[in-house]
Amino acid sequence: MSLKIAIVVSEFNKDITQELLQAAQEELERSGVSEIEVFWVPGAFEIPATVKHLAQSGRYDGILPLGCVIKGETAHFEHIARAVTDGLMRVTLECDTPIVFGVLTPYTEEQAWARIYKGAEAAKSLIELITLRRKLS
Repeated sequence: MSLKIAIVVSEFNKDITQELLQAAQEELERSGVSEIEVFWVPGAFEIPATVKHLAQSGRYDGILPLGCVIKGETAHFEHIARAVTDGLMRVTLECDTPIVFGVLTPYTEEQAWARIYKGAEAAKSLIELITLRRKLS
């Protein structure tokens, strides 16, 4: 499939996000995606603005944001999780480029590791969304 996909990945919790990325890349390659570009950002908070910039560039058929925000002892988790979710929703509604939410928000690191497969699921959903959008155009 001749598609160009951008993946935006948070470096925070990198051991987990690296695995999410690997699962996503493997799924995209299995689906025959021709080009994948990966962009690392410092943390999940930086994902929405980077996704928006990439979407507005018009260079990609789809964008996959990946990150992991694990609940800690303070309200930081709630603020970051909400900001990332709301930011990505706004970008999704404002831009024509298909975007699929691939940011984990588990309560524990163990829950995050149990959801590593979500990278592949998000990649598969992105391919399905791109296909649907092309049918609707």
